[in-house]
Amino acid sequence: MAKLDTLLVDGQTTKSTDLPGAFANRAFLLADGTFESMRFTSGHVPFLSLHVQRLHAALDAHGMNIPHSLQLDALQTAIQRWYEKWKVHSDVRIRLTAFRRGEGAYAPETDDVSWVATGTTMTDQGFELPSKGLDVDIYQDLVKHPGPLSKFKNLASTVYIQAARHAAQRGWGDALVLNPDQRIIESSRSNLFVVSNGVLYTPSLEDGCVGGIMRSVLIRTAMKHGVKVYEAALNPQTLLQADELFLTNAVRGIEWVSSYKTKRYFHVMAEKLAGWIQEGVEAEASESEDQVNPT
Repeated sequence: MAKLDTLLVDGQTTKSTDLPGAFANRAFLLADGTFESMRFTSGHVPFLSLHVQRLHAALDAHGMNIPHSLQLDALQTAIQRWYEKWKVHSDVRIRLTAFRRGEGAYAPETDDVSWVATGTTMTDQGFELPSKGLDVDIYQDLVKHPGPLSKFKNLASTVYIQAARHAAQRGWGDALVLNPDQRIIESSRSNLFVVSNGVLYTPSLEDGCVGGIMRSVLIRTAMKHGVKVYEAALNPQTLLQADELFLTNAVRGIEWVSSYKTKRYFHVMAEKLAGWIQEGVEAEASESEDQVNPT
């Protein structure tokens, strides 16, 4: 079989040679890949080794080969060289998208990987807690099914897209996502934590939530400071009985929830955790600078 040398783009006949190459790759055609969202702040990407570990695990789970350019040292060097060309002084959201090379139909021609990283400037700096909380509610039209790929950030993101769209239409700050057992597992963009009597509770990966980088960092930070953390099944009644709710991801840090339905929440624990995490990020940045510029 041979491809035609023309195609239709928005109803217009277009030569294949005039089409951007991105339209022919498997990321666009089949969502055959994964991605990482990272924050560049204080001159580096915090928790980069955790991002790389998760990215490698995701590529392996998708049956893709890990290129040398996505090894920790190579990626760290590439990001630093990229940073030197930015000419911006704000924090930057980095999205690294990795996908299987080649075309083909469902059966791939190769398991080799290509990747691209894009950056978007941010208005705030660091992981300080936002002054304003979010109003949240539950999205019920679609559920997320647990499985071998559910803990990764996959290009196929229909549930999250529809949940975020649903939230925007109703003026919510975010929408909470369910699994088939009607357990609340995360939001459209973040992991979920509940605070009750000074103890943290969060859904397990087995329930279908993403294995978030900030989720891991927060659990480690909380335990370091003597705060107990448990994985638990969460439902609407759990939320209504909680003292605090907050959301976590590696770009936004911690976002506290101000309300769910008629329930209103505090954010004392969220503020403590955000402060501890920011202290760790600044200490890590200082250590990195000392290694680059030893006295």
